[in-house]
Order: sequence, then structure tokens, then C-alpha cells
Amino acid sequence: MSSIREDFEKREESFISSFGTLSSASRGRERKEDPCPVRTLFQQDRDRIVFSNAFRRLKHKTQVFLSPLGDHYRTRLTHTLEVAEVARTISRALRLNEDLAEAVALGHDLGHTPFGHSGETALKEIYSPDFRHSDQSLRVVDVLERNGRGLNLSWEVRDGILKHSKGFGDIIPADPGDMAATVEGRIVRFADIIAYLNHDLDDAVRSGVISADQIPASCVKTLGKSHAQRSTAMIRDLIYSSRVEDGILALSFSEPIFSAMSDLRLFLYERVYRSEKVHGEFIKSKKIISEIFTHFSNHPDQLRQKLAGLEMVAAYYNDAPEERIICDYIASMTDRYLLNLYNEIFIPTPLV
Repeated sequence: MSSIREDFEKREESFISSFGTLSSASRGRERKEDPCPVRTLFQQDRDRIVFSNAFRRLKHKTQVFLSPLGDHYRTRLTHTLEVAEVARTISRALRLNEDLAEAVALGHDLGHTPFGHSGETALKEIYSPDFRHSDQSLRVVDVLERNGRGLNLSWEVRDGILKHSKGFGDIIPADPGDMAATVEGRIVRFADIIAYLNHDLDDAVRSGVISADQIPASCVKTLGKSHAQRSTAMIRDLIYSSRVEDGILALSFSEPIFSAMSDLRLFLYERVYRSEKVHGEFIKSKKIISEIFTHFSNHPDQLRQKLAGLEMVAAYYNDAPEERIICDYIASMTDRYLLNLYNEIFIPTPLV
């Protein structure tokens, strides 16, 4: 008698196209495990990510606006959920593995720093120019979770997490090696930009950093006036514009949509991310992270006290360089944890 998982794997074989990734054909995990009788490999990965401590911390990490008081601003967690929904929609329409796409999407920002990209920039400057949140996300799932044991995810999910990021680089990189090995992993890269272009624009208008009438007219004409219209236009265009080339499913946008998205992206960088209101907070948060890093570098005894009892304390830390430990500690922090820590270390406490 077959298990529920095996029945589901057979369903995948009957539904997923030849370009998709069957869970039964996965390259597997680094450490072998007995298969779950109920869930496929990628379903297990999705659940491991959702139940991780790093995933829960995303709710208190900045997307664009630092510690917003409004209830409707995006955080790193809501961004992640929107990316996952976009990735599932596209994967379903193209008859690919939704579970794989969702797992990659849910894990893609687990290593993101507090204070958004300002935190990432700070760690690039003070720890290593090679620091990237995508690498750190892989480190979270491979090493930092479960007291140093990691989540032991499948090769396909790990590959997608590592290669999701594009920063302000090309949406479609020139080097094929920079793209995920699976189509589902590549979809997350596209879903990420679709999500942030729309919700960052939405939050920028909500905050008053820009007004709706400042959005480039060409973008409004091509993509639509509302968040829903723009998201729908991008998602549908990707679905209908992707083509089979040389036996490979090549994901792509039509020229008008791609051009409008590129213009919108440039507009956000110039008028939102580099605006005085946002950039001013960017500079402050970089300073806080730099000072915390320097403090623990000069006071390793205090670092050990802080780490005592935390999930990241594991045997491997006995041999890890001190700077690597500090980087992991800071990258794992939420915005509010880091601010409270800064106050504790640097702000005098009045006597009562």
C-alpha cells in the first residue's frame, strides 16, 4: 500500500510539465533522512522554514521604512508572504512545482539584516565586502537554525535561496550561473521584484514620500494605476511571455512591460530609497550597526554573555572567528532588538 506522500508524488508526475521539478527527483538533502509518509520533500522544506525562529523574526525586520508605526506598512515578513503568493500563482499557471517555489520564496530573506538594506550595507563595510543577505539566508538554513544543525533542506530549495537576489543588478543576469538551477527557483527571483516594486511604491505613497501623481506616466499607462492592476499586469505578462527556447522554459517579460518595470524600479531608487526621509534613516541605522559591531569586537566577554542561551550558540562557534560570530548575531537581530541593545550599551540609565 502506497503512502500519502507517494500518492502525491504520482499526482505531480501527472500534472507538472517536463520543465518543472518533481519532488521525487530531488537531489536530496546533505544529511539523509527517512522520507515523511505524508509530505513530499519540498512540502517538508516549506514547513521547516515556516516553523523556524528566523522566519518569525522577519515580522520585526524592516522592508523599506524603519520601524513604521502604521499598521499597514510592509515588513520583511509580509514582503516574504507576498513573494510566495506571486511565485505560487506563476508556478501554477506554468504547471510547475508550487511547493518548491513557495519553499524558496519563504526562505529567501531569512538572512536579511535588521534595518533592511542599510544593515546589509553596514555589514559589507565593517565585516566583509562579500557579505550578501542571500548567502546569509543559506547560512541560516544550513548552520544557524536548530542550534547549529541547520534545517537540512533539499538541494533545490537551498540553490533557489542562494540565487534569488539581484540588488540593483540585472533582473535577468547575463551569466546563467547566477540563476537558480530550477525554473521554480528562477520564478522566485521574478516574484521578488514584482512584489517589491508594487508594495514599496504603495508604502511610499502611504508615507507621503511621494504622491501618486509623481509616478511616471509611462508606468501608469502600461502597468495601471493601482497596486492590484500593476501586480496583475506583471504576473500575467510573465506567464504569457515566457517561451520554450532550445528545450528550456525561458522566463521573460514583453518589451513594454519590462521597460515600464525598469523605469519604475529606477524611479523607486531615485525618489524613494534615496529620498531624504528614507536615506536619513539609512545613515542612522548604519551607524548603530557599526557601533554595535565595534563594541562587541572590543568586548568579546560581553558578546559571549549575550549569546549564552541563544539558539546560535553551538559547538562550531568554538572554532569560528569572532567577527563571523558578531556578523551572525547582528544579522539575526530584529530592528527592535537591535535598538534596545544599542540603548542598553550606549545610553546612560538614570538612577532612581
